[in-house]
Amino acid sequence: MALQLDAPHGSIAIVPPGKVLDFVDGTLRQDTPEEYVRQEILKSLVREYGYSKKDIRVEFPIKFGSRRVRIDIVVFPPGLSAAEQTQGSAWMLIECKSEKIRPSMKKDGVEQLLSYMAACPNAQVGMWTNGADMAAYAFDVDSSGKRTAADIPDIPRFGDSAEAGTPQFDQLRPAASDSLLFAFRRAHSYIAGNQGMQKPEAFWELLKLIFCKIQDERQSETPQFFATPKERQNITGLMRCTTRLGKLFDSVKLQYSQIFKPNEELELEPKVLAYIVTQLQMFSLLDSDVDVKGKAYEEVVGSNLRGDRGEFFTPRNVCDMMVKMLDPTDKDLILDPACGTGGFLIAAMNHVISSVKRDVRASGRGKQLQDETIRDRKKFFLENNLVGLDFNPNLVRATKMNMVMNNDGSGGLFQANSLDNPNRWTEDLRKRDLIGSVDVILTNPPFGSKIPIDDPSILEQFDLGHHWEYDEENDEWTKTGKTASRPPEILFIERCVQLLKPDTGRAALVLPDGILGSPGLGFVRQWLLANTTILASIDLHPDTFQPGTSVQTSVLVFSPKSVAQRREEIAAGRMFDYDIFMAICDHIGHDKRGNAVYVRDDQGFEIVRETEDAVTTTGSGDAERTYHAKERVVDDNTQEIAKEFRAWLRTL
Repeated sequence: MALQLDAPHGSIAIVPPGKVLDFVDGTLRQDTPEEYVRQEILKSLVREYGYSKKDIRVEFPIKFGSRRVRIDIVVFPPGLSAAEQTQGSAWMLIECKSEKIRPSMKKDGVEQLLSYMAACPNAQVGMWTNGADMAAYAFDVDSSGKRTAADIPDIPRFGDSAEAGTPQFDQLRPAASDSLLFAFRRAHSYIAGNQGMQKPEAFWELLKLIFCKIQDERQSETPQFFATPKERQNITGLMRCTTRLGKLFDSVKLQYSQIFKPNEELELEPKVLAYIVTQLQMFSLLDSDVDVKGKAYEEVVGSNLRGDRGEFFTPRNVCDMMVKMLDPTDKDLILDPACGTGGFLIAAMNHVISSVKRDVRASGRGKQLQDETIRDRKKFFLENNLVGLDFNPNLVRATKMNMVMNNDGSGGLFQANSLDNPNRWTEDLRKRDLIGSVDVILTNPPFGSKIPIDDPSILEQFDLGHHWEYDEENDEWTKTGKTASRPPEILFIERCVQLLKPDTGRAALVLPDGILGSPGLGFVRQWLLANTTILASIDLHPDTFQPGTSVQTSVLVFSPKSVAQRREEIAAGRMFDYDIFMAICDHIGHDKRGNAVYVRDDQGFEIVRETEDAVTTTGSGDAERTYHAKERVVDDNTQEIAKEFRAWLRTL
């Protein structure tokens, strides 16, 4: 068993290498792909479906013919003692396999589950999953007493019956842990494998259906985003489902005309469409935790829309670190001029909204006035103070989807070349009057010598777009009148300074280390020191952007100097000294293959802490149910760096 230790912040367990702590009973199990699937299902059973841990048994033995076998997960009716939890009282059976096992396999596939269910006389529900595929069944009993298995879209929540019909809104469940990620993977793979589409095209079809799902939750009086098992069995039922979804998508196109063209249609065949609907219909996407949605969405987006223009999307923990370092409020105008799929914007939005809720709840206002104040401040912030630009129209489209799935704010997203002359931006973007008016910039611009900017009309806007000559005797760089081809990240630095409010604006940029150390780029550093106050430099771990790229990067935090500051330094003939916060992020939470890395003790044992997870239970987003669990501690010091930076700022 795991060694228990006392700690100031709750109990800690030490888990040997190659082992994992069971979510339900706390026993040690082998850390295998199959076990990963089982642990995620156990978390979903408790957090999403509402079952009690004491009604769940893991590796429960049953008699099967002349031998005994162990069922991965068995759920019993509530209120039974351990002695009463027997093969005869088992109510739901779940078999979890690794992704290598296919549902059609004779030995370990769906047939194995159905055989086990037949051996348990009171088993009513079963589920088979390998993470990528999922099948759920309910046993019907006919007039002769014969039990037959029928497909159901999903297992029932605690207290619901196993009968599969039209779902109701009060039956939808917020996603927890990796269940939504599994559902998105299943849906995406099913489209690619059964519709004959390439994976990027399959992604866009999935995107349409996610929009339909959100539209249904927001606008429909009763759910329209569903497909019953009976509808999936005949062409008439499939056409009914297709018609319902078609009407939902028509509504989506009207509301999001900036994302979908009027002539766009759902391209999926009725059978494929109905399957995808069943994978998503029981989730409440609007009520699901933003981190759960973000992780699921960003993995699917990242694997399909990673471009060839130096676009490597920033890990969420780095986004969170940079947002917490700048600590924006709902009064700040926040911009990402290279927004990609919206990672920084989502992180900033969630940070600001959480801060607004916390401040208003502590204000002493009455409950109704609190709710109205939060709603009004949130609405104003999302409509006016959150802006994203990106040159890639597909990324802008995907970012709008990400924003809609969270709290919205999609109206502030524009397809534009941030480096272009602002006079050439579209009229609606020019109306934002961004130059010199932005409070907070968070961005990871595309970088690399393979995508140089050589258009003179763009380069001539920037000091850094010109050729600079080095005077070795005076150790000084001088700008010439000629433009010179530049990688985009250099120009993005100057554009960010142009966009920020002088003196009070602040920016955090991910930049390649060459800018901070390469001798040939000394003119960039000289320009930065002359025009900005450097607040922080964070050296990121070499694996930060793995498995995408191994480029070494840093986070640079700065504020533009005011005109008065620059005049004073020019008059003094030197730049004034000041302190800079510096840190090394030597623990990023994953390895070069993208797999999570956990904290270990001196003997190499993983450390497990008791954690507290809050899962949203109502559409208001305020009612939550808290669950305690023992989880491995991710080896990541990004949030500690943000905390230390804020503490350092308070000393200035």
